[in-house]
Amino acid sequence: MTESIGLLIVDDHPVVRGGLRGVFAGDPDFQVLGEAGDGAEALAQADRLNPDVVLMDLRMPGMGGVEAIQRLSATAPSVRVLVLTTYDTDADVLPAIEAGATGYLLKDAPRDELIRAVRAAYRDESVLSPSVASRLMGQVRQPTQDTLSQRELDVLTMIAGGATNREAAAKLFISEATIKTHLLHIYAKLGVRDRAAAVGEAHKRGLLS
Repeated sequence: MTESIGLLIVDDHPVVRGGLRGVFAGDPDFQVLGEAGDGAEALAQADRLNPDVVLMDLRMPGMGGVEAIQRLSATAPSVRVLVLTTYDTDADVLPAIEAGATGYLLKDAPRDELIRAVRAAYRDESVLSPSVASRLMGQVRQPTQDTLSQRELDVLTMIAGGATNREAAAKLFISEATIKTHLLHIYAKLGVRDRAAAVGEAHKRGLLS
C-alpha cells in the first residue's frame, strides 16, 4: 500500500480507544489520526482530520453513532464508517446500515478480521460480522429468500464487472447508501459476508452470465 489509511476512533470508553489504537500502532499501512468520545466530537474531528475510515461505536452519551453516521454521510460522503460495537440487535444493525455505514463488526472480532474489515471499508466494500450477517438473513428470510430481485441482480452484475459502489450508484441513478443496502441484502440471501464471495456464489448458482 503506497499510503497509509487514516483512521478516526470513536468510542466513549478510553480503554477501548486505547486498545484499538494499539491494534494499528506500528503498522505502516495505518495511521490513527485522532479519537473522539461521542458523535458530536466525531463530526468535529472528522471535519478537522479528514480520515479515510471512522471506527464508530453506536451507543454513546449525547450524539450516538447512528446520528453521527447520518451526518457524516451528508457532509463527508467520502469518509467510510465501520461500525464497531458490542450490539447486534435489529434496533442497532439496521439503522446503522441505513444511515450509511460501510460495514458492521462486533468488538470481539479477532485482530486480523478487524484489519481486513478496515481495508475493505477503505475500498468502500461492505463487510459484516457473522452474527450480523445471520441477523440480516433473518430480515430477508421468506419462501424465495435466495432469489435476488432484479435490482439486486443489476447491482451484483455491476459489482462483478468491477464497479465501485459510487460507479454503480451513478449508473443506476440511486444513492451509494442504497447500493450498500442492496449489497447487504444480497449477502444475506446468498449466505456470504463480502462482495467477492457474493460474486463467486452468484456464479456458482448461475445467477450471473
